[in-house]
Amino acid sequence: MTLFGTAGIRGPVDGKVTPSLALSVGQAVGVEGESFVVGRDGRETGAALAAAVEAGLESAGADVARVGQVPTPALAFASRGRRGVMVTASHNPPADNGIKLFVDGVEYDRAGEERVEDRVEAGPELASWDDWGDSDDVDLLPEYQDAVAAFVRSSVVDGDRDPLADLTVAVDCGTGMASVATPQVLRALGADVRALNANVDGHFPARPSKPKAATLGDLSRFVQEGDVDLAVAHDGDADRIVVLTPDGDVVHEDTVLAMLAEHYVAASDVADPVVVTTPNASARIDERVTAAGGRTERVRLGALHEGIAREREAGGADTEVAFAAEPWKHVHTAFGGWIDGVASAGVLAALVAREGGLATLREPITERPYRKVSVECDDDAKPAAMTTLESTLPEAFPVGDVDRDYGVRVDLPDGSWVLVRPSGTEPYVRIYAESDAVDDLVATARDVVESAIANADR
Repeated sequence: MTLFGTAGIRGPVDGKVTPSLALSVGQAVGVEGESFVVGRDGRETGAALAAAVEAGLESAGADVARVGQVPTPALAFASRGRRGVMVTASHNPPADNGIKLFVDGVEYDRAGEERVEDRVEAGPELASWDDWGDSDDVDLLPEYQDAVAAFVRSSVVDGDRDPLADLTVAVDCGTGMASVATPQVLRALGADVRALNANVDGHFPARPSKPKAATLGDLSRFVQEGDVDLAVAHDGDADRIVVLTPDGDVVHEDTVLAMLAEHYVAASDVADPVVVTTPNASARIDERVTAAGGRTERVRLGALHEGIAREREAGGADTEVAFAAEPWKHVHTAFGGWIDGVASAGVLAALVAREGGLATLREPITERPYRKVSVECDDDAKPAAMTTLESTLPEAFPVGDVDRDYGVRVDLPDGSWVLVRPSGTEPYVRIYAESDAVDDLVATARDVVESAIANADR
């Protein structure tokens, strides 16, 4: 049985993520702890699924604190010192939903997810009737909002009471859970906030839940027509963030990552600050981290928490994981072990205010053209194709440094790079590339990939 993907359980509610599955997952994870916090995003199906999870947890003997509709990072924040279950499909369409599991502020690792899968498959082990858990309602949002604001003050501006007093920020909440967090945090920090689509509606009527250039036209036009210093947009559960310039242009996600990574490494007071990121992340991140005195380490997509744990275990007293991120999703390690788009909005806004504008933060970053290409490949052919690519891709770029840990990545001397990896959810092999001559790089890589797939299909 394989329930969990790269970001928890996720899928259509009329097929995969049903109330019976939610009940089974609740029962399976409920045996692992005495106390759980349960939250949900704004989707229409969230209340029923959260109720099923709660019933499963209580029948397994666990007590439950219900926090209602909250951003996923707020649920993760509340899971510190206990366990948590968030009912969300993040940026998926409204007919989908999902389940994410947390322990002490960190997502379940793969081993933990496999334990839950095994118990779901084996069937429930209910507690004795007189050991079933209780539940109550908890108002979580004020504490979370205050904590994010305090973190921004302490980590960027050293306690300045109103660090955003001269900043105007547009926030497109996408009728998702950012509506109850990001505008409030930015206003608490002194910003003039222009909030768009800031009511929670699980149908996502304003725009699709996944924020990207093609879906942020209204925000872009609003910014162009107004006097705004910074604009941000979130997905349905507020763990992702997209950033726009005062001209309404989307800033590349790796540039945002590089800004934040450089800030945290420069602010670190240890000899060996580390930034954990993923194989598809740009070399511009490595360049800025190195310039600030740190180093970059990579981990598979969807496993930032595992990479953080790995680096902490391997490092000594002089090592610190200063920041961890993959495109659009950031873990502010000094705040907590979870992905937090609300904290990203606050920290980035404070950096923009401190440095006198987004352009100043962006100026030192080398932004080469970036491409992502999908090549069709049946799931059964992926293993053989990737085995072939472990040798044929490096042969096509003989002057590059090769990393085979998470797909096959070749870094070239001029800062260009190409990564080939199989999709974990769709019948594709993905090509990621960054170069001043990116079209030529992709064309060469695509020829190699298509040849490997063709041989695997024979």
